[in-house]
Parts: sequence; C-alpha cells; structure tokens
Amino acid sequence: MTGKVRTIRVLILLAAIFGTLVLFAAQARAAAPVNTSPPTISGTARQGETLTAQNGSWQNSPTSFQYQWERCDTSGAGCVNIAGATEKTRVLTGADVRHTIRVRVTAINADGSASAQSAPTAVVAASAAVPKNTAPPTISGIARVGQELTANPGSWSGNPDSFAFQWQRCDVDGTNCSDVVGATGKTYGVRLADLGFRLRVKVTATNEKGSATATSALTAVVAPATRITNRRPTIRIISIRFLGATVYARFRVCDDSNKNLTIIETDSRPGRLSYTRRFSTLIPPRPCGVYTRHWTPAPRFRGPGRYTITLRARDKSGLTSLPARRTFIRH
Repeated sequence: MTGKVRTIRVLILLAAIFGTLVLFAAQARAAAPVNTSPPTISGTARQGETLTAQNGSWQNSPTSFQYQWERCDTSGAGCVNIAGATEKTRVLTGADVRHTIRVRVTAINADGSASAQSAPTAVVAASAAVPKNTAPPTISGIARVGQELTANPGSWSGNPDSFAFQWQRCDVDGTNCSDVVGATGKTYGVRLADLGFRLRVKVTATNEKGSATATSALTAVVAPATRITNRRPTIRIISIRFLGATVYARFRVCDDSNKNLTIIETDSRPGRLSYTRRFSTLIPPRPCGVYTRHWTPAPRFRGPGRYTITLRARDKSGLTSLPARRTFIRH
C-alpha cells in the first residue's frame, strides 16, 4: 500500500505542476502587446518625399497596427497629431517644413492594445525644386453672363504651398488676352463685360524654392444671359490704342446669323479726304464675338490734330450696323 500511496502522491504533484504550467501559459497568452523596440521612420525628411513607419518589435503577438503621424518642433517636442495622417506612409507637405515628424504606432491583439512613439526625424527641408506643372489648369462651369466659373489648379510637382489665380479675357480667336482687373479668386462670376470674349485662367504655384505659372485652355465664347435676335448686326468699340503709327482697335460684334461679317473701318480728319478699309471675321460671332484689328493710317491722318475712327459691321445679306466712332485729339 505504501508504494501505491507514493505513486498517487507523485501523480497528484505532477498534475499540480502541469496545471500551474497551463495556468502560466494561459496568463502569458492573455496579455496586451508590449513594445520591446520602438518604431522607426524610413525616408528622407524633405517636402514631397514619402516617410514610412516601421512597427518596431512587440511581445504578445499583435494582430494589427494603427498609425498616427505627429508634427513636432525642431527639437522633437511639442508634438501634435496631423489630422487624417493615419496611414503607414506619409507624404511630407509644405506645412511640415521646418518641423520634425514622429509616428505613434499602436499594436493590437485580442487582449488589448499598447502604443509606442518613434524618435523624431531630422528637420523637414523645403522641396528641392520650384513647382512644375504636370497637368494644366482647367475651368468648370458655363461661359454665360450671370454664371460662375471655377478654376482647378491642375497637377504640379514640387508640392506647392499655395496657388494664385488670374482670370483673363481673350478675343474670340483666342488671341490678345488681357488680365481682368481684380479677378484673382478661384471662382469667377461671368459679367456683361465678358460677352463675346473667351475666358481663361492663369495659375501660379509657389513653394519655398520659387514659383511657376500655367494657363488653362479657353472657355467657349461667353454667351448672353438671354437670346439675342437682331435684324442687322451691332458693333461697339471696346478700346482703341496707338502703338507708334499703328492703331489697334478692339470691338464687339453681335449678330444672330452665325456667319462671318465684314468690318468696315473709316479714317477721317477735318479738311482731309477720308479713307476706308475692310476686314473679314474668320470666326463668326455666336451670337457675339470680340475682335482686335490693327492698321497703319495713311500719312495724312498722322501727326497732331483731330482724328476719328468709325467702325461698321455688314452681314452676308448686306445689312449694315449703325456706326461706332471714337474721336481723338492728338498732340
């Protein structure tokens, strides 16, 4: 009996030891992750470059990881979360320049979670190059008086910090573009003065290395708010300027025939024989179009004195607009 008792006691002791080992193993498994080596960051600390978080080393078999990138001062202190920066990688932006970057990694398993923070990167440097346009700006919206257009800056390398906009009016053929004074927002309200023009937008992208400009394609010709019907064409002088002896006239013609017109220009001066010349539009007004034409007046119209320019538009049926005139006193 003594041998049997001894055997039973041994078995009981072994069972107790085994139970303890099982308990210890269960307790070991039922534990949240523990960091044993902090996360690190790979990549170059420069605007436009991509940083990648390395998880570090963890005990207790994490099943997933979460990331939160932080922007810190130059010493790596005073860190704040970067909104939305919760992926394993981060592309550095202009807002990161002159800061250091850390990443906080959270390891998760069935029993809980724990977080560890990386060391800071070097201070983020500005982009190594000025911006370069890789896809031109675009304009959305309807080119009609009373409507609103919106500029999209397009695509740029060099990670620009900011964009500036300048809207322009161009003749119906896409030439002779000029800035619209004060039109420097991302959106533009189409106004009556735009009637017959095409519009475009110049976008200037800027970073710490400099700036570059790209221009959108032209819109359609700006249409009136309401339909235009007329028995004969109308013409209005927008501007006339002199460059040396050459005259440059910009004018708006409206006509509902959708056909090219003849522009009749007459130079006149008191006591001098007048002179008439003709131009043809190459793109018909639909229903309005803005055109620029230039000419050199005959010598008798040059020099000081009174000088009058008269414009008329004539359609294919022979109907002629009322005249539009500008008179100058030249010194």
